[in-house]
Amino acid sequence: MTDSCPPPLSKGYDRYDTVSYMPYPQNVPRARRHVARLVVGWGHPGAAGDAALVASELCTNALLHGCLRDRLFRVETSLTGTALRIAVTDPKGERLPQDRPADPDAQFGCGLLIVRALVDRWAVEHLAVGKTVWAEMAVPGRADA
Repeated sequence: MTDSCPPPLSKGYDRYDTVSYMPYPQNVPRARRHVARLVVGWGHPGAAGDAALVASELCTNALLHGCLRDRLFRVETSLTGTALRIAVTDPKGERLPQDRPADPDAQFGCGLLIVRALVDRWAVEHLAVGKTVWAEMAVPGRADA
């Protein structure tokens, strides 16, 4: 088994973390908890809940729409002086996220609406193999910085 999502070069973030996961449902809450712990450890406990929810939604989308059997998906979490970024990379570049109108009776389809409500910006990056869906939220400067 190979990691279909090799980690990118560092982009000068203040903090950076990357973890690759097998495409199993139990890895979504694992990734969510990991992101929340990172954000708290990086000095932004007030943003941990929203960051965890964004990570959960992006990972769920990757699992449902972007993963292939035995091909990993990657969660990158990074912090600059003003923004927290959560990026999820999966191997299926042809399956892009789509905005849908909210259906109050639908069980699925609200993930991107939730992400858009919590973040300042999000986008999709097309890769040679796969795609990365990322979301950024503004964070205040650290008090001890």
